[in-house]
Amino acid sequence: MGQTMIAFLNSLLEFLVECGILIFEYIGVGVIIWTSLVSLYKYVTRRPDTRIYLAKGLAMGLEFKLGSEILRTVVVREWKEIAIVAGIIVLRAALTFLIHWEIRQEEKEEEKKV
Repeated sequence: MGQTMIAFLNSLLEFLVECGILIFEYIGVGVIIWTSLVSLYKYVTRRPDTRIYLAKGLAMGLEFKLGSEILRTVVVREWKEIAIVAGIIVLRAALTFLIHWEIRQEEKEEEKKV
């Protein structure tokens, strides 16, 4: 009885984590697509805040994708999988850091103009 309960709980956890991963991935992709479309409109209409808006949207989308990768660490079983997920997390964190740095630089330039 105890083994079947543990197996059931393990299966339930894996199912919930997989659902969470998919939800975070879809939200991240949706945010990036929406931000890109709005930024394209802003670019065509020559809005000055286009770059900052795009960078903030990309950063937000990457945060959701990073959240899905962190959630993925719950269900990995082998060291090779852990290394792959860790590499993805490091790359996405680096991208997010660079985008936030770009946002700060753009905002400083905007303040100098005003």
